[in-house]
Amino acid sequence: MRLAFAALLALGFVQAETAFDPAPRKKEYPWMSVAVWTQMHEGFLKRAKQGKIDLLFLGDSITQGWGNNAVWQKHYGELNAANFGIGGDTTENVLWRIQNGEIDGIAPRVTVLMIGTNNFGLEGHPPNDVAKGVGTIVQSLRKKLPSTKILLLAIFPRDEKPGTDSRARIKKVNDQIATLDDKKTVRYLDLGPKFMNADGSISKEIMPDFLHLSEKGYQIWAEGMDPLLKQLMGK
Repeated sequence: MRLAFAALLALGFVQAETAFDPAPRKKEYPWMSVAVWTQMHEGFLKRAKQGKIDLLFLGDSITQGWGNNAVWQKHYGELNAANFGIGGDTTENVLWRIQNGEIDGIAPRVTVLMIGTNNFGLEGHPPNDVAKGVGTIVQSLRKKLPSTKILLLAIFPRDEKPGTDSRARIKKVNDQIATLDDKKTVRYLDLGPKFMNADGSISKEIMPDFLHLSEKGYQIWAEGMDPLLKQLMGK
């Protein structure tokens, strides 16, 4: 079956989904259906219509995981913040969402963007394409939100030990997207070292599954991002 699919793909009968062309969620997962993904997108459309968003978070499950936890309330509760993270999202999903209404009619002071890890875990995209996908999102945000500053986060590390393929792929992407920092409207920040031990390993206390953050992990994120975020927010 796999060989047949590969042959059809090579002949152009099957369209491969890239990391840099906008695409809505199409795959059904046990932990999230397409219907639920669509409902979340529609919820973000409603939130955007309400306005008063000064700080916007965009991303996947790691961003979604902020929820309304104590760390979020402490750091962002009074900043008119909105969380538009959806578990399982890839660069092409986020690109589709922002090109289909989620940021229409709003003008946040800052948008915090972190995306890309699922392009490896779920899609198998090469690092160069993932970096291009992140860059395309940044370009789209700059076009649609010209007065908004972008705080672009490096993809967080994953896996318990260093030296894995995922770590290497993430580094390749981060090295490329770091060049998007123009010191003015787009700022790049790598918080990865803050989540790791001295030997490069990751503790379950910070990432219980070596991917998603615990509340302590979110505290590290907030504190690490706080100085630059305050500067960008004008606080």
